[in-house]
Amino acid sequence: MKWMLVLLLTGCSSAPLAPQLVEVPVFAACVKSVPHRPAYEFDQLTPAGTDGEIVLALARDWPRGRKYEAELEVVIAGCIPPDEKAER
Repeated sequence: MKWMLVLLLTGCSSAPLAPQLVEVPVFAACVKSVPHRPAYEFDQLTPAGTDGEIVLALARDWPRGRKYEAELEVVIAGCIPPDEKAER
């Protein structure tokens, strides 16, 4: 009976280990929302479209494409780490 009491007391003599903080990198998406791709006139042309229709469609699509490109650059800029932004 004594040896059982000794075993119980030795188990209580060691203090529990303190919790440790372990930092683990977790993937977090840097892109919150993706801009919608515009509907380009050029994509809706028939293969039989004349050269004039093609040029006009491309001319009308140019501002849409530039706006979409600017929106994409803003989204991508949010994914660049701050130390790389300083280099640009």
